[in-house]
Amino acid sequence: MADPVAALPKPDRAALVAHARETIARGSKSFAAASQLFDRTTRERVWLLYAWCRACDDIADEQDLGGELGTTPGGDAAGRLALIRRLTALSLTGRPTGNPNFDALGVVAAECGLTQAMADDVIDGFALDAADWTPRGEADLMRYCFHVAGAVGVMMAVVMGVAPDDDDTLDRACDLGLAFQLGNIARDVAEDDRGGRCYLPAEWLAGADIPPGEQLRPCYRAALVDVAQRLAMLAAEYEASARVGAARLGFRQRWAILSAAGIYGAIARKVAAGGPRVWDGRVFTSRNEKIAHVLRAGLQALGRPAPAPHPRWSRTSLKALASGKMPRPQEA
Repeated sequence: MADPVAALPKPDRAALVAHARETIARGSKSFAAASQLFDRTTRERVWLLYAWCRACDDIADEQDLGGELGTTPGGDAAGRLALIRRLTALSLTGRPTGNPNFDALGVVAAECGLTQAMADDVIDGFALDAADWTPRGEADLMRYCFHVAGAVGVMMAVVMGVAPDDDDTLDRACDLGLAFQLGNIARDVAEDDRGGRCYLPAEWLAGADIPPGEQLRPCYRAALVDVAQRLAMLAAEYEASARVGAARLGFRQRWAILSAAGIYGAIARKVAAGGPRVWDGRVFTSRNEKIAHVLRAGLQALGRPAPAPHPRWSRTSLKALASGKMPRPQEA
């Protein structure tokens, strides 16, 4: 029997770049704005990697470019995860998949040396969602953030030319992804709740006297603000670490990363300062705010970042936790 994949035409790079550019423009206005600061080659590669990340997320969550989470009764989460794994593995062999988002990964992986292990770190986050996983404590929260965002930061850093054995810089790149995801979790409490999910650690909610599943009730909103502020403080710690790593990149790359850090960091800070009704709408940064962050980042890129230690949960410790090589710590 003929292999249907073998009959697929070889993907055209220019067409994939055009598709990826449209995808990021629709899926993340903040990241699209920051990506314009890269040189052309890096920018295209970032777009190609983003297209794969966005497609995996949308397939896993039955979304359309990051919209509302799917709530299909009896949805085949395991089947969607298997599809992601199959298409990803196929693309990393250099073979066409018939899906431009996965073909995009094949192109950028071949150009930059992205590996199956790097992709698996990201896909393992979708596996947690497919298993209806929820975090018990901070370690669980950070493990999830590593898979869905920190591991993406590592891949992005390699795309920008960071050597695969430059562990400290890759750790800092991972920290930026962790910062972004912590801010996203704080912002998306209501959206996640509508999709039947909660990424707020159960121990944090219990400590704030918020019963499971009741965090959005008016009587618990003030306590929920305290939880969001805790997330924002953690995000700020990881953002500060990431800025140290960004200083090791070329100027245009540094400017782009610092712009993204400012734009996404502002979201976490807005949620923390927004009060009990902040989840009645969706927090975002306006066009003028994005421009201000880009201009500020340009000045920051000319200077040196403030020293910042590695946060408690590093890429290495989170990978060990995920693999079972590190016991789950006892948390206060």
